[in-house]
Amino acid sequence: MKISILSALFLSLILIGCTKKTDQYYIDLGSTNLQQKNYDASAAAFSSLVIEYPSSQLAPEAIFNLATIYQNQYIKKDPATGAALTQDESLHKAADLFRSIYDKYPQNSNAPKALFLSGFILANDLRDYNNATATFNLFLKQYPNNELAASVKEELNNMGLTPEEILEHKKMADK
Repeated sequence: MKISILSALFLSLILIGCTKKTDQYYIDLGSTNLQQKNYDASAAAFSSLVIEYPSSQLAPEAIFNLATIYQNQYIKKDPATGAALTQDESLHKAADLFRSIYDKYPQNSNAPKALFLSGFILANDLRDYNNATATFNLFLKQYPNNELAASVKEELNNMGLTPEEILEHKKMADK
C-alpha cells in the first residue's frame, strides 16, 4: 500500500513538473494573441515569459513586443492593479520597457533599436527632453556607427521644435 501511494505521489509530481510552460510556449502564445489583436492576453503571455525566464534568449523579444503594446496604447488597464492606464502612463511604461532591453540585454540585436525607441518616446510623446537627450547621447556613445545614429542626431537637433520650426531650419541649412 505504501509503495502504491508513494508511486502515485511520485507520478503526480512528475506530471506537475511536466506541465510547466516553456519560454517558447509563452512567446508563441503572445505572438498569436498579438496577431489576433487580443492585446491583454498577449501582454500577459509576454510578461509571464519575462518573469519566469528572465535569462531566456526570447526575453528581449517578449519585452520588445510588450513595449510596443504599451507604446500603441493597446492596453487600457494596468494588469497589476486593474486601474485605468492614462496615455502618459502607457507611454512611460513603453519607454521604460524599451530601455530595459538595453540595460538587461545590451548584446541583443534589438538593444540599439530599443534604446532609440525609448529616447524617441521620451522626446516626442512625453516631451521629457532631459531624459531623451541623455538616452540619445548614450545611444551615440554606445552605437556611433549604427544605422539609427543619423536619426538620433536629427532627433537631438530638432528636439522640442514644432514641425514648422524644423522645416525653417532645413530651409536655412539648404541656403
